[in-house]
Amino acid sequence: MVVSHDGRGLFDPITGVKIARDRNPDPDLCIPMGTDLSCPGFGPLADTRVRIAGLFGGGLHTTTEDGWTVDVVAPDWPNERVVLSINGDIYRGTAGTHWWHIFHSDYSELRAAGFSASGRTLVVATSSDITLWHRS
Repeated sequence: MVVSHDGRGLFDPITGVKIARDRNPDPDLCIPMGTDLSCPGFGPLADTRVRIAGLFGGGLHTTTEDGWTVDVVAPDWPNERVVLSINGDIYRGTAGTHWWHIFHSDYSELRAAGFSASGRTLVVATSSDITLWHRS
């Protein structure tokens, strides 16, 4: 689920297709307060609270059970980059073998990067876009 000033959008994590849209949610329901960084779901997730990450905090998973890791680095701050690695150490491995530069946020502000709970979907969200990668 994506929450923005334009409302909420629900995306299929495998195909990236938008499956539901709520342009006018109750603004009090999706403003994170205290430690509750979640929003009520809608559409197929109508009876579920969905954890969120972004401007107000929170976070996505940075590792998977099978050893993949995602890191955010800023060698050219404020432009952040997202790096994916298999061994979890981007400073010791070889680019293209142990780690891969997968995203450069040079045009929009990076909001969140991480894996789904299953570790099968990787998401990078900026102030203007959402990018999804999925593996089976």
